[in-house]
Amino acid sequence: MTITGEIRSSKRRSGPPRLKITSLEVLCGILVLALLFQSRLVDLLDVPKLRTASTVFVAICVQAMPFLVLGVLISGAIAAFVPASALRKLLPSKTALAVPVAGVAGIALPGCECASVPVAKRLMQQGVAPAVALTFLLAAPAVNPIVLVSTAVAFNDTPMMVAARFVGSLLTAMVMGWLWVRFGKMEWIAERALAKLADHSGRSKWAVFAESARHDLVDAGGFLVLGGLFAAAFKTFVPTAWMQTLGGQIVLGVIVMALLAVILALCSEADAFVAVAFSALPLLPRLVFLVVGPAVDVKLIALQAGAFGKSFAFRFAPATFVVAILCAVVSGVVLL
Repeated sequence: MTITGEIRSSKRRSGPPRLKITSLEVLCGILVLALLFQSRLVDLLDVPKLRTASTVFVAICVQAMPFLVLGVLISGAIAAFVPASALRKLLPSKTALAVPVAGVAGIALPGCECASVPVAKRLMQQGVAPAVALTFLLAAPAVNPIVLVSTAVAFNDTPMMVAARFVGSLLTAMVMGWLWVRFGKMEWIAERALAKLADHSGRSKWAVFAESARHDLVDAGGFLVLGGLFAAAFKTFVPTAWMQTLGGQIVLGVIVMALLAVILALCSEADAFVAVAFSALPLLPRLVFLVVGPAVDVKLIALQAGAFGKSFAFRFAPATFVVAILCAVVSGVVLL
C-alpha cells in the first residue's frame, strides 16, 4: 500500500464516531412523541375496556410490589451473608432423610426461583447430594414466608389456599428429591455444575448484597409487569363465555393454568396476585398455577440448562411439571 493510501485509510478510521442508538434514546424519543401527541393519545385510549385493563394491571402491580421488594432484599442478604455450607451442616447423612429436611429448610431461606438455581449449584459444589440440592431448589422459592404471606393477602377470602399451596409445593419438592435418589444419574449433570466455585472472598458483602438484590428486582419486576399485563388483558378481553366453559371443565382448566404458569414465568413472590385475577376459574386450577410456576417455567428451564446442562434440564423439567400438577391436585382436593 502506498503512503497516500495509508493516509486515506487512516483518515477513514479516525473519522467521526458513528452514532449508536441505545434503549435510553429510544425511550426518550417515545416520551417526546407521547408529549407531542398527548391529546390524540388520550382520545385514542379513552376506551372503557382499556381503562378496565389498566385498573386491573395497576392493582396487581401495586399489591405485589412490596412483597417483591422485600423478597429480593432478603434474597440479596442471603447471597451476601449466609454461607451455602450452613444448610449442609444441618442435613442427615442419609440422603433419603435429608430430602425432607432440605424441603423444610426452604421455609427459612426465602428467595426467587432465579436465586435458588445458583444456590443449589453451590450446594452440589460443596459436596451436598444432588437430590438434596434439587429439593431445596424447588422448595425455597415456593414455601418461604414471603410467598405464603403474599398468597394470604391475595386470597384473603380463602385462607386454605395458603395451606394448600404450602403442602402442594413442599410435596412436589420432596417427591422430586426422592425420585432423583431412586432414578437420578450423576452423568446427567454437567461437569461444570460440580466444578469448584471461584473465590469471591475479596469482594465486599454489601456490594454482593446490592448487586444480588438489584439483579433479582430487575429480573423479577420485569416478569411481574408481563404477568400483570397478561392477567389484565385476559380478564378484560377474553369473553366471559370462554371463562365459564373453562371453569366448567376442571381437567381442562388445570391443564391450561399449568401451561400458563410455565409460559408466564412469574416470580413466586408476586404470582398469587396474578392468580387471584382469574376469578372466573375454580380454586383448583389456580392452585395448580401457583404450585407449578415456582417449580418449572421457561426461565427456570433455561437457568437449569445453563447451570446443570441440557441433559439434566430436559429430563428434570418435564418430570417436575407432571409431579407438580399431581401434587397440587392432591393438595387441592384434600384442603380446598
